[in-house]
Amino acid sequence: MTIPLLVAAWNLVTMLAGVHQPSNFSSPMSESGRVAVVLKSRGEFEFREYAVPSPAPDAIVVKMSRCNICGSDIHLWHGSAAQLQEGLPQILGHEMVGTVYRIGSKVETDSLGQKIEEGDRIVYTYFRPCGHCHFCLTGDANCPTRHAHWVGVSSDDPPHFNGGFGEYYYIGPGHSVFKIPDELPDDLVSPVNCAAAQMMFGLRKIGIRPGDAVVIQGAGGLGLYSIAMAREMGAGKIIVLDAKPERLKLAEAFGADLVLNVNKTKDRERLVTVLKETNRLGADLVVEVAGFPPTFVEGIKMLRNGGRYLTTGNITQGQVSFEPAEIVRKALTIQGAYGYKPHAIPEAMDFIARTRTKYPYEKLISHHYSFDDINEGMAFGDEGDAIRVTLDF
Repeated sequence: MTIPLLVAAWNLVTMLAGVHQPSNFSSPMSESGRVAVVLKSRGEFEFREYAVPSPAPDAIVVKMSRCNICGSDIHLWHGSAAQLQEGLPQILGHEMVGTVYRIGSKVETDSLGQKIEEGDRIVYTYFRPCGHCHFCLTGDANCPTRHAHWVGVSSDDPPHFNGGFGEYYYIGPGHSVFKIPDELPDDLVSPVNCAAAQMMFGLRKIGIRPGDAVVIQGAGGLGLYSIAMAREMGAGKIIVLDAKPERLKLAEAFGADLVLNVNKTKDRERLVTVLKETNRLGADLVVEVAGFPPTFVEGIKMLRNGGRYLTTGNITQGQVSFEPAEIVRKALTIQGAYGYKPHAIPEAMDFIARTRTKYPYEKLISHHYSFDDINEGMAFGDEGDAIRVTLDF
């Protein structure tokens, strides 16, 4: 099945799941809050105001502090990751952090058993697995309806606040919630429930072995986390590829041993460099976080016999041509990672807390915009010059 057909099927499944998903919210409070909705691909965001719902007994209403503009949000806005339904007011945004504003009567602790109450800072999964499908029952991280409360859902439908681009966010049953350690500021935590958790999960799944030579394709937020995590997991030489000089400079600050500008080098030159740096063997592991399909072909060529390839950035539509025999003859392992198991969030927070003096995590949020200026922030993020743009509430 081609990528466009997979995207279409995924849209259909999530939209159908959203129709049948039971509601879980109570009557609204007297307060109201704004959300930024988009009505079509590449459309301007417009503000709408809704009454803030009271939480059901097993739910939480969050007051937003930060929501980052992730590359996935830009892909959704473009319509290249999932086609937006024209005329449907949808709230994008998923990489976020906030405080408990109202808490349901049955909620006493976070997902790790720590007591939480109103005013506590929390981070949480933006997806909500159903808990009873084949994938949930077998412990897989890819429940096909995990986005059913968000993707393809109108903001006009209660509880309204189902995306990160809003002043509030409604956490229903099925989300995992984690209290934030006091020592971690919001800027360090806002990327945790997407970029940091995704890379923590993906790298653990593919495996890092002591001394591994690692090539990382992309030096955005995912790539920069990958450098730090791979190094702490035991990687030896780390080579980073990107097209932006500013990102490559930051990759060096995170500890990359060698950086290559893909706009100033040719494919063959980069391959020769990787072979030279790995005793003519090739990389043990290549990590794709660029979100550009042709990187797959290049990454496969850079691997040694028996090497491993982790791809997590390529969520957009696009096709490439490659020689399957190369995978067979080199006995390669190819691992996709789209989504993660919730335990990756506390693992990522613990990792950042333990290593925050070694790596410049504070530079991952490169630009701040107020929520009022979301259209400017999205346009700037779309230009590709930022590591992460965040919206301040």
